[in-house]
Amino acid sequence: MTINPQKMVKIHYTLKDKDGKQLDSSLGGEPLEYMQGIGTIIPGLERALEGKNKGDKIHAEIDPKDGYGEYDESLVAEVPRSQFDAQFPIEVGQQFQADTATGPMIVKVTKVTDDKITVDGNHELAGQKLFFDVEIVDVRDATEEELEPYLAGASGGCGGSCGSCGSGCSSCGGCGGSCD
Repeated sequence: MTINPQKMVKIHYTLKDKDGKQLDSSLGGEPLEYMQGIGTIIPGLERALEGKNKGDKIHAEIDPKDGYGEYDESLVAEVPRSQFDAQFPIEVGQQFQADTATGPMIVKVTKVTDDKITVDGNHELAGQKLFFDVEIVDVRDATEEELEPYLAGASGGCGGSCGSCGSGCSSCGGCGGSCD
């Protein structure tokens, strides 16, 4: 069976950076299972897997724009320490959810001084080219239960209007991408 939108796919993968350092891998554990075409994995990897079959092995080099995005300096902010609970110790490396003008965002503390906390809302792999080695373990039709959340709405596969999920209908496959 071929990987197309609304197919359930299981893969084993190894992710490395430009220097060949392993960043993540499913080997030795359960394969990653996802539904093709709904945007649950990074866009570049999803495109690289489209049209492939069970048993295929691929190497994919994913540019930042098709991975976790380009590094965005505007997502780095210095926040007055007074905006944090004085009882709560803040340390470099901590992550927490912050309320922003565009909604909740996970941020990571990158610097702590007596009067300011620097936080970064970029994904830790933003701005990096990613190198995947992938083996396709299984491809199958999605069940009715698996499809239901994406077919619930009359106006698109995500149950909302085109673009309501932030990606457009081509990412969920709900309208076959014809409404973007």
